[in-house]
Amino acid sequence: MRKWLSMTLTLWIGAGGAAWAADPGNAAGDGLRAFTWLVVTAGFALAIAASIGAISQSRALISACEGISRNPGSADAIRGLLILGLAFIESLVIYVLLIDFILLFATIGRIPLGG
Repeated sequence: MRKWLSMTLTLWIGAGGAAWAADPGNAAGDGLRAFTWLVVTAGFALAIAASIGAISQSRALISACEGISRNPGSADAIRGLLILGLAFIESLVIYVLLIDFILLFATIGRIPLGG
């Protein structure tokens, strides 16, 4: 898993460097193309954040169920910590959605549509 994650991050960083090194050009279509890539990137970021959030929530639920089954007397404490942890995990996904909206709406006004 770590090898896959490090390889994926390396590829993303390498692709990002190539995008910054590209010639910006002056055509009106370049702004629209950049906006299209922004939407695609925002979609992938949200999909990745949601999938990692779902995986971590399921692992937290599995651990909580195992802890309650081993020690039923501590169910109230485990349940409270589980709900708090799930709220923190879900807030990270909501932060990615918020960043996507900020990038989207900040970029809309700067798109050259022709001329």
